[in-house]
Amino acid sequence: MQNTIYLFDTPQSHEDLLPLSFTRPVADFRLGLLTIREKWTAFFPCEYKYLPVDYLQEKYGTPPDTHSDTIYLFITGALLPDSATAADIAALQIGDAIVDGEEPVAFCGTYSDFCNRKWNAKPLPDYFRIIRYVFDVFLKNFKEIENDFYRLTKDRLSSPIDDTNTIIGNLTDPDGTPRIFIEEGAVVEGAIINLKNGPVYIGKNAEVMEGACLRGPIALCNNAKIKMGAKIYGGTSLGPYCKVGGEVDNSVFFGFSNKAHDGYLGNAVIGEWCNIGAGVNASNLKNDYAKIRVWNYRTHTFMRTDLQFCGLIMGDHSKIGVNCMLNTATVIGAGVNIHGAGFPRVFVPSFSEGSPVTGFTDVTMKKFLDIAERVMSRRGKSLNDHDRRIYEKVYEIASKLKR
Repeated sequence: MQNTIYLFDTPQSHEDLLPLSFTRPVADFRLGLLTIREKWTAFFPCEYKYLPVDYLQEKYGTPPDTHSDTIYLFITGALLPDSATAADIAALQIGDAIVDGEEPVAFCGTYSDFCNRKWNAKPLPDYFRIIRYVFDVFLKNFKEIENDFYRLTKDRLSSPIDDTNTIIGNLTDPDGTPRIFIEEGAVVEGAIINLKNGPVYIGKNAEVMEGACLRGPIALCNNAKIKMGAKIYGGTSLGPYCKVGGEVDNSVFFGFSNKAHDGYLGNAVIGEWCNIGAGVNASNLKNDYAKIRVWNYRTHTFMRTDLQFCGLIMGDHSKIGVNCMLNTATVIGAGVNIHGAGFPRVFVPSFSEGSPVTGFTDVTMKKFLDIAERVMSRRGKSLNDHDRRIYEKVYEIASKLKR
């Protein structure tokens, strides 16, 4: 195994995964308990670097020297690891590549050969799991919670379960593997937790308040909170510092985002630093039960899918005001502020604000940065210069897309 692994994004994967990939490499997407990069470290414990699109390189890292003879392992950031996948990649010889059509998935060799596509192509195995579109995040999240849960909790001892909780199902599998794991500092009191359909993970310093109902598989990451009386269904991951209430089903929150009040959200993916107001309901099923079309940034049109269920896709630093309603498969870009009555369009471009009644206007860069600073300061965070330049570039891209 090589000493350094580069997790790369292709232009196609980056664009197909917008708006979530506007501000991060795909390997920083969270599925299950961990980001994709964090998952890979369990299989290949070495140095990891990113190879993202150009405007993200200032923050996440620049490419290696094209004149260097150093051998690296390149893996697409959209590939989810498991034992079989890792074994196939570990078996690559210098010059070998696993390809999906004409696009690389994994390659062992120099950066020059990687750029020039000088490789011995091997076909993509059927069992490789790739995040191709934004909705793949929630579709694959059930399995990822289970995979991460068993890797992270193996041979470890959970904190005790408080007697005030009601547990449905067995606390362990037949082989003694736990079905619920509570990290140090977490508080779980007066909750109903159903373990029959999958495990439940409660991260360090996380909190599940009284009256909450959880049905696994669920991942609650460090410092996240589930509010009183919440109903959280299987396939849901709540990233670090998220606060969630109401009814949530098969949804992924990347981190630092809030849906703290009543309202429904299902089959959804929420980026970082988002806020969903009280009483917001997002449809995940069309009234006529028809298959769903979802906005795709690369093709600038609505793509056909085989999905019957798809809810909200929401980019970083976007907000939805109280009692707003959203149609099935609504895609909201970065830096959006929606409020007022009525249903907005099912695609809301980045850096837009307004309502379906009054219409939408552009958010200035200054206004966006001012709001972002106020939001982040409440968690002791701030935008650094790298972040500001990323958002300035995203603003430029978004302005061109609006024309």
